[in-house]
Amino acid sequence: MTTVSIDARIVSTPEIMGGEPRLEGRRIRVKDIVMWYEYSGMGADEISHTFGIELADVFAALAYYHIHVDALRARWAAQEAFAETLKQQIKSKR
Repeated sequence: MTTVSIDARIVSTPEIMGGEPRLEGRRIRVKDIVMWYEYSGMGADEISHTFGIELADVFAALAYYHIHVDALRARWAAQEAFAETLKQQIKSKR
């Protein structure tokens, strides 16, 4: 039996996707999986099948999220606040 840690499945590289935690070898962020699971109501099996990833990767991303929930929520809130600031500063062409 092979043991694989969450750290082997979830990586964060500053030059890829702004350093967002993501699945190793993929451009699927932990945030994406959390959103699909918690806010879109997709099940782990459905996420795995729809996006062609291993079920273990889905659960690794969800475990990583729950281990780092406060830091990730703070990061995501800061990103949303920054995006809102940009929206306020940049006038729409419409």
